[in-house]
Amino acid sequence: MNLALWIGTGLLAVVALIGGITKTFVPKERLAAAHGGGWTEGADAGLVKALGVLELLAAAGLILPAVVDVAPVLVPVTAVCWVLLMVGAMATHGRRGEWPLVALNLVYLVLAAFIAWGRFGPGSFTG
Repeated sequence: MNLALWIGTGLLAVVALIGGITKTFVPKERLAAAHGGGWTEGADAGLVKALGVLELLAAAGLILPAVVDVAPVLVPVTAVCWVLLMVGAMATHGRRGEWPLVALNLVYLVLAAFIAWGRFGPGSFTG
């Protein structure tokens, strides 16, 4: 169980890191032209950057608390936050009719829910 949780956490952290770097450092106009980035056309540049920073923090929050053994409860808390972020992403892409992206966000949501369930429960870092 622990290995599956670590693999899932690593995969989700990579997704968050890539998304965070992209939203934080790629200009909004370039994001809007990219596949799946059309949602940024109607969004304020500050919102896009803020979401990028949140994704960078999520990448760190999924890994660092457990690795350095400082407040490891932040790992499942971060996973719950990712679930909420994916609900918003699914709503945004759903309104735009981007169903493959909704499905991808659902996969990320399920992975984050698995991590939250595992780290709050049977794969907890305490005990």
